[in-house]
Amino acid sequence: MHIGVLTHNYPRFAGDFSGTFVEALCEELAAQGQQVTVWAPYDPAYHRPPDGAVRLRLYRYVWPDSLHRLGYMRTMQSDLALRLEAYALSPMLFVRGVQAVMADAQRFHPDVLHAHWLLPNGFIGAVVSRRLGIPLTISIPGSDAQVARSNPLFRAMARFALNQAGLLTANSADLRDAVLPLGADLNRFDMIIYGTDPAALRPDDSGVMELRQQLKIGKDDVVALCVGRMVPKKGFDVLIRALAEPLLHDLPIVAVMVGEGDDKAAWQALAAELGVAERLRWVGSVPKTEIGRYYNMADFLAMPSVSKPADGLNVCVLDAMSCAKPVIGTPVAGNPLAIVDGVTGLIAPEQDPATLAAAVALLATNPAARQAMGAAARTRIETELGWPHLARRYIAHFEKMVEVDAHQPG
Repeated sequence: MHIGVLTHNYPRFAGDFSGTFVEALCEELAAQGQQVTVWAPYDPAYHRPPDGAVRLRLYRYVWPDSLHRLGYMRTMQSDLALRLEAYALSPMLFVRGVQAVMADAQRFHPDVLHAHWLLPNGFIGAVVSRRLGIPLTISIPGSDAQVARSNPLFRAMARFALNQAGLLTANSADLRDAVLPLGADLNRFDMIIYGTDPAALRPDDSGVMELRQQLKIGKDDVVALCVGRMVPKKGFDVLIRALAEPLLHDLPIVAVMVGEGDDKAAWQALAAELGVAERLRWVGSVPKTEIGRYYNMADFLAMPSVSKPADGLNVCVLDAMSCAKPVIGTPVAGNPLAIVDGVTGLIAPEQDPATLAAAVALLATNPAARQAMGAAARTRIETELGWPHLARRYIAHFEKMVEVDAHQPG
């Protein structure tokens, strides 16, 4: 099959974290014998080698090039609302996106379209799907559910896209439920997460001791790792509050915070206010090529997601599990799709620092439990949650959609 993929996040250079999960799925689809074309908006930061297994088509939507500022993890303010400039630039992106994808689709004749994010790509894909009769799948990763409900125009555009799609996927029940009021058909949904590559991320102690020394982490310290944007839905402020709980006062726990975001400064101030600043290491963005060392250095991953706004399963959960690390998560944002409580990690209530502290204490004081849970997590990645298995699920859906479309009258 020829699969056409629409996205506004895709790695622009070596080590870029923008849309790595979209790239990973596309490359796995190609590895399994599918032809893949990706459409994405242009960005001045693009510096990629010529097309490999996946063909990348970039479209410009504004002049001069320096005004290309949408997508690539910059469009949202704290993942809660669009930045003001996005409202000015979005109409041009929608128009040029439709024009570019329509023209290429008429040349390349993809069998199916797969749009990541309901807006803008689901709408762009829906227009092309309707015009050219190409089956459409829309995946809803996170902030798009929030954007789609933010004003009457976006709600209408989202409703049109949802009605056009033959398959809808989400990586959390929260995201699925968030778009049901927009007219999404529950029967068209399949819960397919964004996975990880068990061959690329695996248990490996190389460079771990050097990294601990670089971050001034003692040899007996227990490392809790947080990976993601510093925005409210990640719930990292709850972990900071948990570190201040009396239960953890005498335990040698260090939290390593990987990522940037609008709330980073506020959370650093919170840590200082609570007297736990010395327990945190803020390392900022880490290149994709280096992130494996951080997972392997950690004793466990903390993903204390919150339900407002709705979010999907964070890829860092799968990445940590692939490196045989247990995960402490909450029962929202898709965490239960990956974390089996007491088997591959622990589930604690959201926004509950005391209970989160108890979970942290349990793993911090029980190396045998960490090892057993980590081994079970790695096994689950190898047998169920790695990209090879997830790509096969998509291919099965796409094949069925193409077969149904071939039997449609006209």
